[in-house]
Amino acid sequence: NGGRYDGPLGIMLGIDVVEALHRAGRRLPFAVEVVAFGDEEGSRFPASMSCSRAIAGTLDASALEMRDAEGVSVAQALAAFGGDPEGVASAARRPENVLAFLEAHIEQGPVLEAEGLALGVVTAIAAQKRLMVRIAGMAGHAGTTPMGLRKDPGPAAAEAMLALERICRAGTDGLVGTVGRMTALPGAFNVIPGAVEFSMDIRAETSSTRDAAVEAVTAEIHTIAAARGLSATVTLMQALAESPCDPSLMGLLEDSLAALGLPVRRLPSGAGHDAMVMADLCPTAMLFIRCEGGISHNPAEAVTEADCALAARAMLTFIDKLERRERA
Repeated sequence: NGGRYDGPLGIMLGIDVVEALHRAGRRLPFAVEVVAFGDEEGSRFPASMSCSRAIAGTLDASALEMRDAEGVSVAQALAAFGGDPEGVASAARRPENVLAFLEAHIEQGPVLEAEGLALGVVTAIAAQKRLMVRIAGMAGHAGTTPMGLRKDPGPAAAEAMLALERICRAGTDGLVGTVGRMTALPGAFNVIPGAVEFSMDIRAETSSTRDAAVEAVTAEIHTIAAARGLSATVTLMQALAESPCDPSLMGLLEDSLAALGLPVRRLPSGAGHDAMVMADLCPTAMLFIRCEGGISHNPAEAVTEADCALAARAMLTFIDKLERRERA
């Protein structure tokens, strides 16, 4: 249900480009590798992009101890899949061995479609923070505990979510905030929850705007909890700074679109991508592809074959221009 093009499209385009180079008998002054990263979303474990961080050499060893909702650790999951948790460090590449990283991806937004454009050049990827919030009170019987004597964390969690919405609506630099997961414990119909846990995903085009929002929301959560006689903890799960794309590679990508007779449109990415992690290893560039209605993370996600063909041609042209630059 997450959408069939978010991620897989870029992998298939990469394979298509390598196939085209092979058919043409091309030999370049650099290797071209297609990489299919796992866990970009962080859907199972509380931090995302663990595979790209392993290749970039920025994955902390403690990440292997993160656990999913069933209590299974990353290390255990890797072993069950047939992988070697002890060998994760060996996945790291050396910066001197990697020339550039190009990622093609659906836009996951409505801008290109609204402007009648098939492709766009990404300027930067937004800064983001993931947090887990726990508001604790006292569990009790839903029928026998009077309203005035309850220590119910549920309404406090609702207040906290509204505070997040209010702060982000008033923000600048593309500030957005999302609660994507919420759990009331113990989770029975007839029990006042003893605790409520929920996630917060806060993003903006700059780290300063993002951090100010995180600070403001955290302060409000503690104020809300204290007013109701509850306790609250806010735990940082992941922090990613804004990631500008490499100006030189952006220029090559823009020249590639122009060479195909396409208008050049620059736009930032509010969504996180493996490219922002790979930027710690090498210069990066991103190509956006128009998606229907700007819909993403949804089964209705859709692209056209014609737009995908243009993306493949743009990527091949980008490689041509990168080759000329390296041979110069």
